Amino acid sequence: MKPYNAETRYQELVTKLKERGHRITSHRLALLRLLAESDEHPNASRLYEKVKVQFPTVSLATIYKTLTVLKEEGDILQVDLQNDSHFDGKKPYPHPHLVCTRCDRIFDADDTEFLGVFSQEIEEKHGFKVSRHQIVFYGVCNDCQNLTV
Repeated sequence: MKPYNAETRYQELVTKLKERGHRITSHRLALLRLLAESDEHPNASRLYEKVKVQFPTVSLATIYKTLTVLKEEGDILQVDLQNDSHFDGKKPYPHPHLVCTRCDRIFDADDTEFLGVFSQEIEEKHGFKVSRHQIVFYGVCNDCQNLTV
């Protein structure tokens, strides 16, 4: 697996939006860059605040509309946590997330092979057709564990 490149991912997102006939505005470009470069899983409000610094006239509705388009096209992953949606622009495919219950940071777990097997087992045992899944583990991250030592 090749190393992640934020600039390549950003260009990929821009190209996909253009190819699908979506308008490419400065607000959207700023949002796409944030999603491609973020090491976190920001929610819409956090993305809005960051874009607003550069573009004070941007609306929260613009952020939500763009996130919806990206999500529907499979270009970002929406992670629903604690009554709020967070977005992963780096890894738009299903993968487990680890949530620290002390600092609220969200981490990616990259071992995804078991997800396909697990989904297939659910379908076979329960006759339930899985359309999407989300696996979240809650616990305490290494940093927070080390604070209590």
